[in-house]
Amino acid sequence: MSDAIKTADAVARDEVVHYATAQEDKVPLLQKIAFGVGSLANQLFSAALGVFMVVLVMGLGMDPLLVGILGAVPRIFDAITDPLMGYISDNSRTRFGRRRPFIFAGAVITGAAFMLMWQLYPENGESYNFVYFLVLSLLFYLGYTIFATPLIALGYEMSPDFHERTRIMAVSQWIGQLAWVIAPWFWVVIYDPSLFSSAAEGAREMAIWVGLFCLVLGVIPALFCKERVLPARAAEALSLSSLRDTMVKFFTGIWQTFKCLPFVQLCSATFLVFNGFQTVAQFSFFIIVFYVFNGDQGAAGTWPAWFGTISSLCTCLLVIPFITKLSQKMDKKNAFIVATLISIVGYVMRWWAFEQALNEETRWMMFVSLPLMTFGIGGLFTIMMSMTADVCDLDELNTGERREGIFGAVYWWFVKLGTAIAALLSGYILSAIGYSRLEELRSGLQAGEQLLNMPEAVEIMNLMRIGDIAVPVVTALLAIWVMCKYDFTEARAHEVRAELEKRRGKLA
Repeated sequence: MSDAIKTADAVARDEVVHYATAQEDKVPLLQKIAFGVGSLANQLFSAALGVFMVVLVMGLGMDPLLVGILGAVPRIFDAITDPLMGYISDNSRTRFGRRRPFIFAGAVITGAAFMLMWQLYPENGESYNFVYFLVLSLLFYLGYTIFATPLIALGYEMSPDFHERTRIMAVSQWIGQLAWVIAPWFWVVIYDPSLFSSAAEGAREMAIWVGLFCLVLGVIPALFCKERVLPARAAEALSLSSLRDTMVKFFTGIWQTFKCLPFVQLCSATFLVFNGFQTVAQFSFFIIVFYVFNGDQGAAGTWPAWFGTISSLCTCLLVIPFITKLSQKMDKKNAFIVATLISIVGYVMRWWAFEQALNEETRWMMFVSLPLMTFGIGGLFTIMMSMTADVCDLDELNTGERREGIFGAVYWWFVKLGTAIAALLSGYILSAIGYSRLEELRSGLQAGEQLLNMPEAVEIMNLMRIGDIAVPVVTALLAIWVMCKYDFTEARAHEVRAELEKRRGKLA
């Protein structure tokens, strides 16, 4: 039976059809690894920021609301520049390709800016440090856009095969997750009194090493990955003389992405899941320090670091391999729904897990919810980035253009918008529940006194713990509702690819 007949019959019966990956559609392992190393740099920047931002509050004494603004404003700027960078990358022509020169330059700018932005001194005062960090972080996020947007687009276009795309993203996410294994230990190093006299000094020193490391990792995909060759006249040449026409086409291209319903569903679900996760991402640190260890950072030791590391190891060793296999058995949409439901169970278990951690003999039980909880984020990007690559084919069928850069930029625009909102929401929640008051109560503790014996402190900590569970659970349920109506199946993807190759031939 021909593929066309098989596809039509399957669609009529609403069945999942699987196709074998052709040899020419497979990407060599070394190129997958090189792309994954770039993803490691991409994620390490993000993971390191999450750890370093704690220093602004607990090391430099900055108001949590100001820290929330510092987290939100640069990301809003980043979200604006991302689609423009996607358009520029899609329509650039150089002897080295349309993605790789930007990846190289962006990695250099981002690494250098990261080193500079953390050269903060408490004696300069809150206002100066706020303005200094804001300006340097805008430069950092500009470089980050130049680096990450073409990198993501490069991943989308590495293979035209439905399942090979998932494998590429699985390798990328597996290597990238190492960032979240490493980053929690930055906190341990920064706060180690035998190494640094203060957290601010530790952050200044660590930022140099992290920035250099990410810079080196970031240029690797620019040097070793290959780009697919587009047919002639597949993209418009950029020039200053045609700036007006270029901007019209740029905004038209963005509007066209929003007309693609499957893509809007992917973006909406990602926004919800990631926004819920990011809003409470730092809450675990505060819960461990204040609820489990009575506000004593020294007593907390390496427990917060292990919390983050074990989460990432679960993602690498359990979630990504499981979800990659599951998506090939029951389609990508269903794999996403299953993974998100599992994560909800994990989030709900966190209340009980932290209760058990109060006992020194069962402290390790704070980790028991992590294998389930990590299915949310671990499954999200492995599947969603693969599905976005599929949707790029549908867009080409409708518009006649290959626009991975725009699609990648708009997709991550939703992610970064969610991150910006999450930063503001996180700062607002901490401020509203009285985090500053909790700091005051901790600083006023006498020998032998416990925060758990103070009704005011218990109320604040319980509100934090409720938010830590309720926010990601609600957003996950909304994401499942959005994806229930997603209908771009494997059979449909294969049908679209066949039509494209009939129309313009295969891409080299």
